[in-house]
Amino acid sequence: MCPHAFIPYKPVNPKTRLSCVLCQEERESFARAMLEDVISAVKEVNCSPVVISTELIDSEDVQITVKDADLNQTLNSLMPEASGKILIIMADLPLADAASLKRVLATEKDMAIVPGRGGGTNVIYLKEPQRFHFDYYGTSFLKHVKIAGDAGLSSEVIDSFRLHTDIDEKEDLVELLIHGTGKSRAYLEELGFVLSVEKGRVGVERKRQ
Repeated sequence: MCPHAFIPYKPVNPKTRLSCVLCQEERESFARAMLEDVISAVKEVNCSPVVISTELIDSEDVQITVKDADLNQTLNSLMPEASGKILIIMADLPLADAASLKRVLATEKDMAIVPGRGGGTNVIYLKEPQRFHFDYYGTSFLKHVKIAGDAGLSSEVIDSFRLHTDIDEKEDLVELLIHGTGKSRAYLEELGFVLSVEKGRVGVERKRQ
């Protein structure tokens, strides 16, 4: 069992690289839908979600911690108080499901890590969080593996399509429309997004706006 799953979340003006297809209000609603998909997956593996938000948000059954600091400062300030194992999972992973998270939680190493595209870090599972510190941004995956090694922690890299696929660009919406089953895919379809094929390549287009 994983007692706590920390989910960093930015509710105001998120996902600016999707501005080409979504206005700010739509991006905020879409980000919230992705968050709810991640929370659902986390709950399925009996973790207790803790949303670390840059702003106060409404939630009836999920703990919300508001931290107006950068991601590293926020997470590193929480680690000394952490008791037991913890999971850090980004809020823009709407394809996350119980099966993919169980693979992470089943590691026999001290740390399991799922890289994101371009050298980022999408998921980290730590059995001894007090011995670790976070260094996101840039090639954070390589940095986090090194931090673990320097601390004497063994690590396992988890190869997972569902946890690797973060949603940042218009092109990323293709994977969500194909493989998604949750609220974020439903929201895109509500807005009129559909798959399109041009010159043999799959993309997305918005039928109505």
